[in-house]
Amino acid sequence: MFLISCKKSIQTIFWGFLLGLCVLFTLGQNSALAVPFAKTGAIALESPAISEVAVNLELEVDRFLTSIPPGYFTISNVAGLKTLLKNTQTVLVDVREPSEYKSGHIPNAIDIPLRTLAQTLNEIPRDRPVVLYCSTGYRFSFSEATPTAMGVMTLHLLGYENVQGPPSFAGWKASGERIVSS
Repeated sequence: MFLISCKKSIQTIFWGFLLGLCVLFTLGQNSALAVPFAKTGAIALESPAISEVAVNLELEVDRFLTSIPPGYFTISNVAGLKTLLKNTQTVLVDVREPSEYKSGHIPNAIDIPLRTLAQTLNEIPRDRPVVLYCSTGYRFSFSEATPTAMGVMTLHLLGYENVQGPPSFAGWKASGERIVSS
């Protein structure tokens, strides 16, 4: 029972941390909103065991983020994506909303909207290359984080070591590549 409770606490801390990162990324452009958030200070944790877990999680996330070589998770252009897709084991995941996917997507892509990623992990293999894409591509800054960037980061934090994000659906379309609708 203690292990189940501990696991739920760790999951809660992880998702709270991830949500906090997303909030910080979106607040980056509006300093008026960011200032009150920054002044709130740390939330006091009730249990020393949870506090240790939070510190360990923070250290692990820091270790993970600082170990990423520049450009490691990105596919730099459409040609690079096409090369990856020649491997029939590659799983291409469109993280846009279903309506966007239905209006046009890269051939053989499966639709798993970013907001459902955690509930559909069983559809994303750990033992095969996985490529995520969204409308605008892979940009990750403190002022904006695309669904691709958030999806790649989330899957890597959940132990997926084979996930990348390509240029964008817009780039694929602009290069004249084939698009399918469903």
